[in-house]
Amino acid sequence: MKFLILAISLMFSLSVSAQGMKSIQEFGVNPKNSAEINALNLQRAIDWAAERGAALYVEPVSGGYRVKSGIVLRQNVSLIGAHGPTGRGTKDPNSKAPIGSLFVITDNDAPFLTVESSTQVRGIQFWYPEQTNTDADKIIAYPPTIRMSHEKTVQGVTLSSLTFYGEYMAMDFRGRADNICEQILCEHCYGYPLSGEFISIDYCYDIPRILHCHVNPANMRLFGRTFSRQVVDRVASMGTFAYTINHTDNAQLMDVFTFGTYGGILLGEHTYGQLTNFNLDCVAVGILKIGGGEFNRNWQIAQGSIIANLKGENDEIHPIIIRGQGHTAISNVEAFSGGNGAVTAVGHSHDFLLVEGDKNVTITLYGCRMRNYVWDEPLTIRNPQARVQAVACVDKNQELYNIVVTPNNNLK
Repeated sequence: MKFLILAISLMFSLSVSAQGMKSIQEFGVNPKNSAEINALNLQRAIDWAAERGAALYVEPVSGGYRVKSGIVLRQNVSLIGAHGPTGRGTKDPNSKAPIGSLFVITDNDAPFLTVESSTQVRGIQFWYPEQTNTDADKIIAYPPTIRMSHEKTVQGVTLSSLTFYGEYMAMDFRGRADNICEQILCEHCYGYPLSGEFISIDYCYDIPRILHCHVNPANMRLFGRTFSRQVVDRVASMGTFAYTINHTDNAQLMDVFTFGTYGGILLGEHTYGQLTNFNLDCVAVGILKIGGGEFNRNWQIAQGSIIANLKGENDEIHPIIIRGQGHTAISNVEAFSGGNGAVTAVGHSHDFLLVEGDKNVTITLYGCRMRNYVWDEPLTIRNPQARVQAVACVDKNQELYNIVVTPNNNLK
């Protein structure tokens, strides 16, 4: 048996070597070190890898690696761990803690990891052990776990198979007009941000993608730190969205989930793209789409479910809100409400779709199922210039719902 284990270990070491990776332990990153020493050594390893376009392997250990925040992932470097996303957490057999390719963060001095161009972070867990999971008044507002560099354009970042435990905000790619990002890919990432903001992308002019991501307050269940109802209620009261996109070209969101945040997805006024296959559970607003013009501020939204049952602004609950200009095509989207023991919920929404503003906007709906709203109509039109057509939809009475709304025939 010992020889078998040794052989497997050797084969794995050869595999790691063949992939061009070096363990961070070779640079003195050690689970027994202080967070400050590990930060210095991890940065030294990254600087070494940047000169070679190399990958660093975050070798799994019990207890993880304590590392002080402020690490810069230099251009051309990859940080690779052993895990896929761990939706309920990993579990150290000897403690109430995760285990494996794990960074442990205890300070709030800076974003933990600032990424430059041509970088990759994959298969790693990030844990904030001092973050509360029961007392809403003790939430720690940590800086984002991963943030784009604010010193240069950031192009080509892959964030894949990452899990966040106790983060305040997970991934911050909010650029500026003079500090843009491009080709940002976030896929298979899991967590529950206590700011309500999991991924924000702004000023990304070449197809950002958010794929297969999951926000859930039970993501630490396996090691006994599920977030309490009090904490989830606080997160939901913040008026923030789990996913935010703005100033982008042809953004792609597919297979995204959130639970217990005020909003699901905010599609900003200077963006367009496609949103498909989603589940937005226990929210006040599922989707907020804002259009800043008529030419290309358009979204195609399809194949999704929204459970809108949390009180929002003015206690109004709206599965979908559309403001501003542009076109929105909505197909095969259902919305309903109900109770849930993990959060303080009400059993209804006010409508299915709210349209606001005073400029020309067009909206089409096809095959949508609309339930548990309290207003007479599933559509609330507060924009006198709106043009809306619903075809083959189903209302709260399980009746087929077909309607055309124009400036001359406007619902109130």
